[in-house]
Amino acid sequence: MRVAKVTAYGGVENIVFDDVPMPVPAKGCILVEVFAAPVTAGDARIRSGRVPRGFGLILRLVFGWNGPRRPVQGWSFSGEVAALGTGVTAFVPGQRVFGISGVKGGAHGEYLCVPAERVMPLPEAMSHEEGAAFFFGGLTASTFLLDNADLKPGMRVLVNGATGSVGSAAVQIAASKGARVTSVCSAANRGLALRLGAEAAIDYRTETVMGTYDLILDVIGTLPWPKAEPHLRSGGRLLLVSANLMQNIGAALRPKRSLGRRVGALISSEKRANMDRLLALYQAGHYRPLVGEVFALDEIRAAHSKAETFSKPGNIILKIAA
Repeated sequence: MRVAKVTAYGGVENIVFDDVPMPVPAKGCILVEVFAAPVTAGDARIRSGRVPRGFGLILRLVFGWNGPRRPVQGWSFSGEVAALGTGVTAFVPGQRVFGISGVKGGAHGEYLCVPAERVMPLPEAMSHEEGAAFFFGGLTASTFLLDNADLKPGMRVLVNGATGSVGSAAVQIAASKGARVTSVCSAANRGLALRLGAEAAIDYRTETVMGTYDLILDVIGTLPWPKAEPHLRSGGRLLLVSANLMQNIGAALRPKRSLGRRVGALISSEKRANMDRLLALYQAGHYRPLVGEVFALDEIRAAHSKAETFSKPGNIILKIAA
């Protein structure tokens, strides 16, 4: 089968194609023919080696010193069941599925073996592109907002970076809980932010954040505590999605700041319960993944170049099979 591999940290020229043996599903696993997979900001960071300040050494210790020890990226996928490992009875060959491969990656290739608990039937109304886009931003947004924000109807919420993979999910989820959402995005994406459920949109190029909020979700890392504090109501909360190492440590050691305001930073959860919760939001009409540009597998370098700008609407998708 054909895969795209990252041979070393650095530019997109380090992504190459290779033919490797077809994997065989182990006990409790499923072999999936991958139809679509996202190219995420995380993929771009791991490939380039450019991560938030303080995480460079951690990246190399976790993923590999000179390059990713698991060179085939791809955090999630959508496709069809190709074969079943022993003990798997909840799926059948040919069934449309989607799910998470996680930090082990592997979805940027034609086939992928993944544990059955990380695979779900793809809803009939959902395209493979939407299935590929479903989990990355949605799980991050739901983990931050539903597990850490104590959202209530009427709360004023600011989403900084509101039309990317995480931000677009966050706007929808916050609005579904009755929050009054203000989006920070480009002028070109203002209409999109409003369609997603925001009441107002701020152009980050020409406008400044005004007023105060019960919750600020900083997706892109341009509203750290010193900038966000004046815009948090007493008892308000700042959640940092793209925190550097010191911000993560500070949030863990001193979450409570002035006037009861709090700051938090965490990583997205890949638990099956969180996957089920996100699917329930979709089924209730409260969340739909936003598909941005779609690239062929042969265009993966261009997809990475787009992803590492950290300025694009929705999710970047690789279309791997028909």
